[in-house]
Amino acid sequence: MNNQTTAYLAGGCFWGMEELVRQIPGVLATEAGYTGGHTLDATYETVKTGRTGHAESLKIVFDPEKLSYRHLLFEFFRMHNPTTPNRQGNDIGTQYRSAIFYLDENQRNIAKQVIQTVEASGEWQASIVTELSPFTTFYRAEEYHQKYLVKHPGGYTCHYMRHLEFGESRSP
Repeated sequence: MNNQTTAYLAGGCFWGMEELVRQIPGVLATEAGYTGGHTLDATYETVKTGRTGHAESLKIVFDPEKLSYRHLLFEFFRMHNPTTPNRQGNDIGTQYRSAIFYLDENQRNIAKQVIQTVEASGEWQASIVTELSPFTTFYRAEEYHQKYLVKHPGGYTCHYMRHLEFGESRSP
């Protein structure tokens, strides 16, 4: 597959986010993992302590002809609460923060624009606290975390798609 782009997003527990992201048309592959931290070889056992600086995150590979990075980010802001620092539902800690890890200046600029649009929409009735940081390293999570809700359909998730209107443009 030559026509693909990658995004790295964190919005709380990666189980629920991965299940929702996989259903977005244009998404080709997902991986649960850890990024944004300061230690090497992140694992669930170390990340869950909250001391590594890593966030539970997703590596998302998508076809930019079917799904723009901009649209992916708007969907990201519908599936998690970007106004709660270091928290999603019952999950509390820096590893559950809202974050966009950009690969280049283009992704950074698009992310800044999307955050501004989401904030200006007033759909979330509090300030957006999503971190915008350069991507460094992604550590793939253990196999039992991959597609967890496919393997355990009744498993825990605090993620769901909200019907929010941000006034975004649907064009790439």
